[in-house]
Order: sequence, then structure tokens, then C-alpha cells
Amino acid sequence: MRSLLVFLFALGAASAALAEGHCRSAAQGRSIARPDGGAIFVRTIGEGRPVLMIPSLGRGAQDFDALAGTLAARGFEAILPEPRGVGRSTSLPARDLFDLAADDIAVIEALCDGQVDVLGHAFGNRVARAVAVAAPDRVAGVMLLAGGGEAPPTPPVAAALQGSLQEGILPDAERLADLRIAFFARGADASVWLRGWYPPTAGLERAAGAATPVARWWTAGRAPVLLVQALEDPIAPPANAAALKRDLGARLTLVALPHASHAMLPEQPAAIAEVLTAWLDGERDEGRLDTIVARTVRTPRADQAPDGGNETVGAIAGEARPPQ
Repeated sequence: MRSLLVFLFALGAASAALAEGHCRSAAQGRSIARPDGGAIFVRTIGEGRPVLMIPSLGRGAQDFDALAGTLAARGFEAILPEPRGVGRSTSLPARDLFDLAADDIAVIEALCDGQVDVLGHAFGNRVARAVAVAAPDRVAGVMLLAGGGEAPPTPPVAAALQGSLQEGILPDAERLADLRIAFFARGADASVWLRGWYPPTAGLERAAGAATPVARWWTAGRAPVLLVQALEDPIAPPANAAALKRDLGARLTLVALPHASHAMLPEQPAAIAEVLTAWLDGERDEGRLDTIVARTVRTPRADQAPDGGNETVGAIAGEARPPQ
């Protein structure tokens, strides 16, 4: 009997360790083989509960460095894979989003025991959800910043998005105007995103996204999901959040973020860090998370503030459209 109890205790401890997740450090960077050839380069920042971060269309993991540093100071380990064609990650075409998700799953398999939380920003939100669909046993939770997919941007905004990422191709002044339209809230400094774009990576990512039906990744497997919805986001407008709330119900925690657009991370770093930390620590009450946002959000000057900006989670959820 004693031997059986010892075995059961050890099994329970091993299961708990698997569920909590632990990842080995790659603080100096490490290249990991991809399933379809080539390598993906990954860095880690901090030690503790692992959070894998997937960046926006045509951009690299450096967009997360400030957030990663904040989370590391709070006992988390940020895992920062570079997308295909960025830095030391080799570039190969992807058949669909699940090829890109396989890159991140390869990183999890190489570095981590147990589950990780996955954070996706903008285009990365699609890849994050695909990771959760493809490897549900390895994903503890999914956090989405600028989570689009169903409600598309208007043609002028789509054109501004295309212009924004043409670093080294279009003049900076033209791109800055496009960045203000597509990525930044009124009063924010759009020049902080003039650099850091990888047009070939954006091209292969867009092709992978276009080849993948939204329904394959939309519901993010079975993991709990947090969506931080920027209220001035024209690329992933609030109708996307409403549609996801319609489809996930209580599995989705929806938080409205005023004075922010699609870029989000450089616009509202403190509010985003506080909301992510609270959710990772188990907070699921949308009202309490909204209070955290209200306490930490950075507001523009009065002459720069947009009309409105007081939209609530309930108002967003009320925008849900019938399934298409």
C-alpha cells in the first residue's frame, strides 16, 4: 500500500509539473529546427511561468521586449521566437497558418515541459489561436491583442496597412501617414513603428493567412481566452470581439482598451501589462479588469482625444452579428 501511495504521489506531482509548465532558458538565443526545414531563432527573458509571444504581421519579436521585461520582473518567462525571415530565423513559404503555428509548437517542444500561455498580437493572434488548435495539451491559455479575423478593415484602412509595412520601399513620410491611419490612435506617436518591418515576412504571412479558413483557428481550441480590444482599432474593429464573444461565451474574457489602436503595445504598455498579469494570475471578472484598465490607461491630451472612448465590454459584446 505504501508503495502504491508513493507512486500515486509521484504521479500527481509529475502531472502538476506538466500542467504548470517549465521552460529552459535561451537568454543568449538559440536556433531550433523547424518541422519543414530551416530554423527558428528564439530568445527568452526572465524565469518562471512561461508565456510565448507571437508578433504582428511583418514584424519581429522585439515588439514585445518592454512587455517581456515587465512580466519577467513579475515572475514570468517570456519566450520570443522570431518569425520566418526575421533575424536568424530562416525564411520559407508556409502553406497555411498551421505551418507557422508548427514553428512555435517546435519551440515549445524544444524548450518546455508542460503547458505554456500563448500571447498573439495582431496577425500573431491568428497564429496563437492556431497553436492552441494544433497543440491543445501544451496551451494553458491564449491572450489576444488586436484580435481580428471576421470583421475586415475598410478598403482605405487596408491600403494604409499595406503602405505601412513597405519599409525601404515607400518614403517614410508616406508610411507615417499610413501608420497613423491603420495602427495608431489619435494623439499617439506613430513614428515609433517606422522601423522594424520585414516586407518579405509580411508577404509570406499574408499568403499563409489567406490560405487558411478562419473557422479552422477562430475558437482557439479549448483553452481559456483573453481578448484585449482596442477601441480605436480599424484593422481589428470591435465587431471582431463581439463575434468572438458570441462564439466562445464564458470561455472568453473580453476587456476594452481605450485610447489605443492596432499597434497597442507602444500606445498602452502599462495597461496591457497590468491586464495580462491579472489574467495570468487567475482574474476572469471583466468588470475588475476594466477597473485595472481605467486605473492604468494613458490618456491623450484633451485636444487630441477622439470622440467617445468610453465603450464598455457589454457594448462591444452587443455588436455580435449572426454567424456568416
